[in-house]
Amino acid sequence: MINSTSLSYFILGAFFDTGDFKYLFFLIVLCLYALIIVSNVLLIVVICMNRSLHEPMYLFLCSLFVNEVYGSTGLFPLLLLHILSDVHTVSASFCFLQIFCLYTYASIQFSNLTIMSYDRYLAICYPLQYNTRMTSHRVAVLICLSWLYPFVGIFVLISLSIPLQLCGNMIDKVYCDNYSIVKLACFDTTVNNVYGIFYTLTTLVLVLLIIYSYTRILRVCFSGSKQTRQKAISTCLPHLASLFNFSCGCFFEIIQNRFNMKYVPNGVLIFLSLYWLTCQPLFNPVMYGLNLTKIRSTCKRVIFGKM
Repeated sequence: MINSTSLSYFILGAFFDTGDFKYLFFLIVLCLYALIIVSNVLLIVVICMNRSLHEPMYLFLCSLFVNEVYGSTGLFPLLLLHILSDVHTVSASFCFLQIFCLYTYASIQFSNLTIMSYDRYLAICYPLQYNTRMTSHRVAVLICLSWLYPFVGIFVLISLSIPLQLCGNMIDKVYCDNYSIVKLACFDTTVNNVYGIFYTLTTLVLVLLIIYSYTRILRVCFSGSKQTRQKAISTCLPHLASLFNFSCGCFFEIIQNRFNMKYVPNGVLIFLSLYWLTCQPLFNPVMYGLNLTKIRSTCKRVIFGKM
């Protein structure tokens, strides 16, 4: 029996020997991380430095891009270190820190997508009342809540996991995962499981709110003029694509955690476990940078020095 309060490290068991290819993998992952940071930081700077983009929709996008940088930084530095290393251990304290970063990233992502859908719902379904409802104060409150609630919720989740008495320290992934640690517990984990289900249900409620908002939006769009439909769809399409992409990634992660995947090749498991953490931070800048005209045109001026 290993008491987690005195446990000094965990072993990340999903890594395998790649020989000299590890330098190629390191270079690929490093380029991916650099691309994520550059693309998201560029859009953050563009939104912050241009007063014409200081509108609710773009401020919510800025929060989304900040979260992409935050989540990627919680994953990639440790991943890059272990790709080159022959010993794949991580200290217990750093492991729980990574869990906190990755889990809050996922929760903030859904929270941001929810307030963005609410913003589009007001803008399209109640255009005449939009400015009075979506004030600067409300924007600030919504952004703060989208970050505060996940931080508190995940803090409680990890606080329940740290005192667990463990019978092992092997995590079958390339990053630290709370559910993998809970499965190592020697004794009853009912409280952990109940809270985990509760928190998952709150996330599901956010997804249902997003679906409800866009259902109302589409109903209004198809009852209006062709120009109204085109404008609304062009604005909402990136949001829906982002939600679908991230939800699929999270679904892959849940399936991998809950079911026996020993017959699936290790490389496929690693790809599925990393999908929600690597594709979304690249997907969002491309979707919003290319589809939203004001962001696209401003980025061109910044990049080509035509401000």
